[in-house]
Amino acid sequence: MPREGTVAKKGRKEAEAGEVRERLLSGATELFASKGYAATTVREIVERAGVTKPVLYYYFRSKEGIYLDLMREPFSEFAALVREAVLEAGSARERLFRLCLRAYDIFIENLDAARVMYSIYYGPPQGAPFIDFDAYHRCFQEAVLQVLREGVRDGEFRRVDLHDATWAVIGAVNVAMEAELCHPPQSLGRDGVRRVLETVLAGIDVKRNDTGDKGRKR
Repeated sequence: MPREGTVAKKGRKEAEAGEVRERLLSGATELFASKGYAATTVREIVERAGVTKPVLYYYFRSKEGIYLDLMREPFSEFAALVREAVLEAGSARERLFRLCLRAYDIFIENLDAARVMYSIYYGPPQGAPFIDFDAYHRCFQEAVLQVLREGVRDGEFRRVDLHDATWAVIGAVNVAMEAELCHPPQSLGRDGVRRVLETVLAGIDVKRNDTGDKGRKR
């Protein structure tokens, strides 16, 4: 039989390494979410992942390292999403829907990581490394504000207090996210988030309000 090629060997090793890394991240996420960061030990993480402590130290160096990677991945994806939403083509309405619904999707895809973040942000720090979660909220807030401002500039939205409109949009998304964490039976789901956003944006939509004004004049 021919020997396995160097490229094939390298690819197989990289795939195995990626699988081990994901098992460590997944196990740590579940433990941090159920027990808390402070109460979770390295031993528990490696046992959950089916590896040894040196393996964790190789990939992440420490429990702090695995926590930082766990938080960075979804937030990096979120930051990229915000940048794209500000720059991409389309009406302000379309861009706001894409931004808010994709933010909701990222949250749902990383629900356990979000649970860890909420427990540390709203509760005791538990000795976890500092992450400026507020910076990501400000980033989202500024993106929503910018798209709304452009919508007003282009005559798509009425001239309203943009900061109030920003909080209305963000509030709709935040309530949907927190329902997923705290009240799953009351979950809005993606379609529900879209419906709520439709209601919020209907209040500032120029065409809808012009139609409503004409109807009232009759």
